Amino acid sequence: MSDISLSRRSHSRAASVAVLVTVLWSSSWVLIRWGLDDHGLRPLGFAGLRYVLAALLLGGWAASRPNLRVQFRTLDRPIVLRLALLGVIMYTLTQGAQFVALDHQPAATTSLVLSVSPLVVALAAGRVLGERPRPPQVIGAGLIILGASFYFSGDLGFTAPGMVAAVVGLLANSAAALLGREVNRGGHLPAAIITVVSMCVGAVLLLAAGLAVEGVPVLDPAGWAIVIWLASVNTALAFTLWNWSLRRLSATASAGINNTMLIQIGLLAWAFLDEAPGSIQWVGMIVVSTGVLLAQFQAAGRLQRAGGEPRGRGT
Repeated sequence: MSDISLSRRSHSRAASVAVLVTVLWSSSWVLIRWGLDDHGLRPLGFAGLRYVLAALLLGGWAASRPNLRVQFRTLDRPIVLRLALLGVIMYTLTQGAQFVALDHQPAATTSLVLSVSPLVVALAAGRVLGERPRPPQVIGAGLIILGASFYFSGDLGFTAPGMVAAVVGLLANSAAALLGREVNRGGHLPAAIITVVSMCVGAVLLLAAGLAVEGVPVLDPAGWAIVIWLASVNTALAFTLWNWSLRRLSATASAGINNTMLIQIGLLAWAFLDEAPGSIQWVGMIVVSTGVLLAQFQAAGRLQRAGGEPRGRGT
């Protein structure tokens, strides 16, 4: 078999894995709503349990690898502090706000707000780096505004607490992406170390916040099954597979695949949560997806040139 054929097969396999990961991440929105609506879970404790368990699983895997153990021991204080800050923003704030938003409004509505993150990241990074917004970003911003106006003109609504939480999640997720880019710059830290340290710190604080605000969570067997599935499959396994696919896909390809999540979540919410978007809302989601795609290609390209890895907006 020729090298070209092998390369194409490798790319197709990586693309298939990346699509599978986005399906897992999109299904998380349905599972979270089931846990919140049907099994009495509260948002902060639910999110904290999920990510603490995921951190334990990923930490155990990392501890079993001698090369990673050596690198863990050599982490200096400034790096640990930056990773801890990343964990607070990425998990405590972003995931906490996202779970609260899902507890108050439709999944597709929350997803649409959070999908704007790549545009915010691209514009913020451009400002920090002293670069003017490029034409794709300007066009993408216009499409996002147009698509959002279509979406919110329909009947599938939103709530004030849900929107506040979603916007907090959007800003925190964007800040996490920028800080993650700075941490990844140069590629001297393995993705596994960045993920494990940041997730451990953020998840513990998230669970502590849940215990303080909501009390000790009481889970039935189905609730535990949802938490364990989300932690083991949709978090630990999914992030591992996503990082594997990033080594074989271009930043543009991974950004395009990741951007299908907005439509996936809309379809899954329609099928399993009885959140049926109207025709004008489908138009809005497609227009927003197109706008985000333009901005995300740009952001992914910059991240790749900076020496980091583009990350999915998975949940």
